[in-house]
Amino acid sequence: MTTSATRPPARRTPTGAAQRVEPLIERFLGGGLPVRVRMWDGSETGPHDAPTVHVRTRRALRRLLWEPGELGLAEAYITGDIDLDADLGDGLRAMRRAVRERGLTAPAPALADRVKAAGLALRLGAVGPRPPVPAARAGLRGELHSKARDRAAISHHYDLSNAFYALLLDETMAYSCGYWTSDAPDYGPADAQRDKLELICRKLGLRPGARLLDIGCGWGSLTLYAAERHGVRVTAVTLAAEQAAHVRKQVTARGLDDLVEVLNIDYRDIAERPGTRGAYDAVSTIEMGEHVGDAEYPAFTRILHDALRPQGRAMVQQMSRGTTAPGGGAFIESYIAPDMHMRPLGETVALLEGSGLEVRDVESLREHYVWTVEAWRRTLEERWAEFVAMVGEETARVWRLYLVGGALAFEERRMGVDQILSVRPDPVGSAAMPATRRDWYAPDGPEEKR
Repeated sequence: MTTSATRPPARRTPTGAAQRVEPLIERFLGGGLPVRVRMWDGSETGPHDAPTVHVRTRRALRRLLWEPGELGLAEAYITGDIDLDADLGDGLRAMRRAVRERGLTAPAPALADRVKAAGLALRLGAVGPRPPVPAARAGLRGELHSKARDRAAISHHYDLSNAFYALLLDETMAYSCGYWTSDAPDYGPADAQRDKLELICRKLGLRPGARLLDIGCGWGSLTLYAAERHGVRVTAVTLAAEQAAHVRKQVTARGLDDLVEVLNIDYRDIAERPGTRGAYDAVSTIEMGEHVGDAEYPAFTRILHDALRPQGRAMVQQMSRGTTAPGGGAFIESYIAPDMHMRPLGETVALLEGSGLEVRDVESLREHYVWTVEAWRRTLEERWAEFVAMVGEETARVWRLYLVGGALAFEERRMGVDQILSVRPDPVGSAAMPATRRDWYAPDGPEEKR
């Protein structure tokens, strides 16, 4: 007979917030936790050898109740309601690997699950009004891809300030995928960008006196390089006022006023300018086509075609993505590039051909974008205090999440980027293209540094 004096003490059931939310999280995930979770009360659950996610406040749960899924998680991270104990990139990579290896699939939450979640949040003191939306979130209005809305979308991202991008990027101010031709210790992001710019100029066959239309010129990296290094006459087009001001200043400082014209206009206004049709030897659009929109892209490719003289060449460097998240996902669409649209590479090639252009070469730079984005991320981390002082903690965290997630997307082949070279053949079908690619990779070009 066992008496109360000899009976072993009853095992206490864990009652911390972590243990209380664990069954619900596993239900939503469709399997066991891939990470360790530490709640605001210090309670923990999940694998000991996995990255630890800190749920620092009850407000994090409230955000997820009001905005379930990717956007709610992103906003909880942006505001600091959720954080990771490891490097964000390592943490996200480990979580994605665990989800992939365990085959976790999140079922659509049923009404009963939502009711349970709300009840648990109530018991944990996490119920309340919708938390404030971070100030960095875009709030666009108006008809999709109207000129006014497109200007607002471009301004949201590119007019953050020239000082911000000057701090983030290298001296070329190229905000696009570089072309990394060396792993030497003294080879860096600026070298990769110059090699990319030279490769584009070679593919376009630029010579002194040639006319280049640079649509979506950014801060003028290709415009300035083509004018300075190849003596090209450039019409540079950007919808971002901050970019236009920067390029004009650089044009004057470098004595290129006779070679470069900078237009702060919508790309759709190009065709309305006198003397544009068939006037250019080459057209470039470097990672601008993602902002055009799906329905508008055929008209965009027609603008490229019509601006070229017969035998003129067009270079489209553009990101690609599958059909599941053509805008990049809820976080990207809300905080980075609202109204962005990407498509599989083959669809872009078909659209270019549909406009009358002949696609002659496609070169994937997917791994190059991993290296490019990682370089930007290192700069962000190394100069974190300066970025926070300039744009605030929340915006800095937006960019950390953006760069880490972007590098991971290219690394895992969820996104790609390609240089697509096409030509407008003359009426008898002549493209006047070189018989080989030899000149693009000549000894005095990018391949020299391999």
